[in-house]
Amino acid sequence: MQYLERDAIAPRNHRAWYPEPRGVGRSGGGPHTMAEAIADLEGIRAAVGVGTWIVVGHSWGCDLGVRYAVEHPEAVTAVVGVAGRGPQRDRTWSEAYEKGKAAEPAVEIEWVPAVHAALSDSFTEWIHRPNLWRELAACGVPMHFLAAGDDIRPSWPLAQVAALLPRGRFSTVPDVPHDFWFTHPQVWTSTVTNACTAS
Repeated sequence: MQYLERDAIAPRNHRAWYPEPRGVGRSGGGPHTMAEAIADLEGIRAAVGVGTWIVVGHSWGCDLGVRYAVEHPEAVTAVVGVAGRGPQRDRTWSEAYEKGKAAEPAVEIEWVPAVHAALSDSFTEWIHRPNLWRELAACGVPMHFLAAGDDIRPSWPLAQVAALLPRGRFSTVPDVPHDFWFTHPQVWTSTVTNACTAS
């Protein structure tokens, strides 16, 4: 099951779908690229019959949501990106992440190493594209990035992207860790609901 697929933490007064990546949980397939993941999202949107939707992404899902909005702006009303990494492979970011790993609350999430590795490689290819920043700066989709205040992952990349986007916003949810959907479910629900409602 997709780890956010829980009625208790779903955005209030919004209909929600919870795609599972290929090769994870109930989904067939296996290792795949970001481009294939985006094609899967478009396939789901067409299958459920919605013209546009708000894309809510947590962690990796935030980064995927950004690329999806850039490549399919006509399909995305807004992006709500929570605790993402941002399009970078910065050494100081990685050092801060590695230094804090021992203190991060343990949350069990089903994942498939081969799928993770393939998507990570594809992410690296995407952020190395020469026109990446031009595409981001030209994207008119509203995007609200929410950092978790106690996340071991530095939030400066999200703040930079928010400042670059014509309709970008950045804010911080105080006193919550990366996986606050699990540790602080009421805060998660109110945060995501408010962000979706404001979109």
